Amino acid sequence: MIRRPDKLQEETGFLGSLNSKELKDRVVRLLLSGECTRNIEKLKELPPNRVLRPLLSALHSSDEKIKWAAVTAIGMIIASLSEKDMEAARNFVRRFMWSLNDESGNIGWGIPETMGETLARSPRLAEEFGPILVSYIREDGNFLEFEQLQRGAVWALGRLAQVNPRLLRSLGTAHYLLPCLKSRDATIRGLAAWTMGMIGEKDSLFQLEGLLRDTAEIKVFRNQKLASSSVRELAKEAGELIKRNAEE
Repeated sequence: MIRRPDKLQEETGFLGSLNSKELKDRVVRLLLSGECTRNIEKLKELPPNRVLRPLLSALHSSDEKIKWAAVTAIGMIIASLSEKDMEAARNFVRRFMWSLNDESGNIGWGIPETMGETLARSPRLAEEFGPILVSYIREDGNFLEFEQLQRGAVWALGRLAQVNPRLLRSLGTAHYLLPCLKSRDATIRGLAAWTMGMIGEKDSLFQLEGLLRDTAEIKVFRNQKLASSSVRELAKEAGELIKRNAEE
């Protein structure tokens, strides 16, 4: 008896037959659909080099829903690849690093976030490239000058802190986040507070107190949702999380 391919197999075969422009358009539609996670499973079946090209282009979208869906998709695909071909996965992360290098000639919009999502989904990649991610907020490291990229780097650390706070504590990340709490950019301040809360060092409590009257509103993508919050709400939440973890 011939087994009929399921819908996922049929869709994957269809995607594989598209040319570059058609695939890019199709990928965007998949990211905008209400079944983003399931659709990413379809994309994971395609050759990584082919599917990641349109996803990386989607990072530049002015539509934040598309951008964050692309961040999630790229992280899932490279983390999945790392389980089969670690060196190929490393090479993609190295490409991210190169795109953030001044010599590359690129700005690297969305790349820090994508790197953070990837490391959050792959413990092996996190252990190897975590120090590089931290270096993007270090003034004595590979500090990113553009505020938009700084936002991405701090968010990336927050995303990694959600699953691997131990690694970030071992790298002294909370210390390097301190200047971010005083940034002129409200999004950087709020994301730094959010990240410090998940890293969970008690010494951070005093530093967070300075943001408890900061009423600036920002948007934060977390738990697969983009939502508005004030900096002071994020600082308060971070402080409560640190205290709760200290008691456990």
